[in-house]
Amino acid sequence: MSEEQNTVDQAAEAPDGDFVAELQAKLAKAEAEAAEYKDQWLRATADYKNFKRRAEIERSELIRSASSALVLKLLPVMDDFERAIANIPPEIAESAWWGGTQLIAHKLRTIFESEGVKAIEALGNDFDPNLHEAVLYEEADGQDGKVVAELQRGYKLGDRVLRPSMVKVGRG
Repeated sequence: MSEEQNTVDQAAEAPDGDFVAELQAKLAKAEAEAAEYKDQWLRATADYKNFKRRAEIERSELIRSASSALVLKLLPVMDDFERAIANIPPEIAESAWWGGTQLIAHKLRTIFESEGVKAIEALGNDFDPNLHEAVLYEEADGQDGKVVAELQRGYKLGDRVLRPSMVKVGRG
């Protein structure tokens, strides 16, 4: 016999006061269970949302770290292009071949920019150990603590320093 049928049979036999009290007790128990199930459901939903958010953050961090590893490997190539461009003899500077080489360097800079890589501005700025690596000091009037020369360009990926700038800092 089912519980509901049993309750109906008891209602026919029990006085009204006991039956109502019993129904109220069952109702209170059912409401407590419903509240508990709702609470568990809300917690499970919140846990799932937190899991999704954490997974997305981990995924973006993985992509960012993979990008930074590749960029770090390409930075010496960019340095070589910049040194070659700065030291080209005038007789070669007019050739079409050199123009093509400069286009390759420009494409590489464009790729870096599209990935969020930015050069760290150093020359003339105050020395910042978070962005610069001082490798030389030079006596310079009015330049105390300022970067007077950039020996190797530094780069940032977003807010993260990939490679600090190697600089010469003024004293005096």
